[in-house]
Amino acid sequence: MKKIVLSVAMLLLTATALTSCRETETKTIVKEVETETKEAAEETEGILERTAKKVDKEINEEIDEEIEKIGDDN
Repeated sequence: MKKIVLSVAMLLLTATALTSCRETETKTIVKEVETETKEAAEETEGILERTAKKVDKEINEEIDEEIEKIGDDN
């Protein structure tokens, strides 16, 4: 009985020693995300789109000025 207990203890001790020394496998996941900044968005627009936006802005300013000149009739 004493030999059986000692052999089981040695077996458990050996198994514990071998399993605790193993290195765990780690995985590193790298995600590449592409973001678009405002400057990059402007670069993707053509010359016509950029010119049209500037013209629209100027026209809207002129319309606002004329509305202020006329005044509020209400």
